[in-house]
Amino acid sequence: MLEEKYRVEEDAQPTSSKQQWIGGVFLLLVIISIVTLVYSTFSWMTDDQRLPLSRLMVEGDLQHVSSQQVQTVLADLPQLGTFMTQDVNQLQQAVRTIPWVAQVSVRKQWPDLVKVYIVEYKAQAIWNGNSLLTPQGKVFNGHPEDAPENAVNLYGPEGSSEQVLSVWRSSTEKLKPLGRTITSVVLNDRRAWQLILDNGIRLELGKDAREDRLNRFILLYSRLGDKVDKISYIDLRYDTGAAVGWIPDDDSAQERNK
Repeated sequence: MLEEKYRVEEDAQPTSSKQQWIGGVFLLLVIISIVTLVYSTFSWMTDDQRLPLSRLMVEGDLQHVSSQQVQTVLADLPQLGTFMTQDVNQLQQAVRTIPWVAQVSVRKQWPDLVKVYIVEYKAQAIWNGNSLLTPQGKVFNGHPEDAPENAVNLYGPEGSSEQVLSVWRSSTEKLKPLGRTITSVVLNDRRAWQLILDNGIRLELGKDAREDRLNRFILLYSRLGDKVDKISYIDLRYDTGAAVGWIPDDDSAQERNK
């Protein structure tokens, strides 16, 4: 009986080893299959030809930015990746270069769509003849010809946009009782102020006591009556009073030209 039992156990050892070997091979095959599947999937998802970002959707309350502009700046990128590889921050930076774009959000939607949501700047004034200002005084690269009708022209050194905009607003309030508006405000490099009114009168306010000098103009203007139509400029850079420059009449102009 002992001999039979030993023989049975001896016969079982090769069978167990064989099962372990088969199990190891099966596990290895499973691992190889998983790795191959993951690699194939990754290769497919990163292949520009198989999974390109081929569609574009542009959203937002847009008046100055077009879908064509967005498409153009994205097409100009050195390489547009796939759904898996393309960095949306790179797309956002590209769209921000478009004039009038204040804020932009870019999302990818499976499998091939790029969704771009844009918030445009609001223009308050034309700045230095070649850009625009927001109501907060921020300079942005919008085209002056796209500014609102009758937008005021503001000029000043770099970094002075908020100050010049503030002076325009406060001066506009002061001039309301006269029925006059401002078409231009200039702050020159010497920090002297100049206002040009809608009737063409140029006010020289200088560097100091700007508000006092503007108040002096308001008092003077009310006394001039019909003569205001003949005024070219008023120089208020005095402690008291002002110097008035008159528009020459036709006869005087002809005399000077002889």
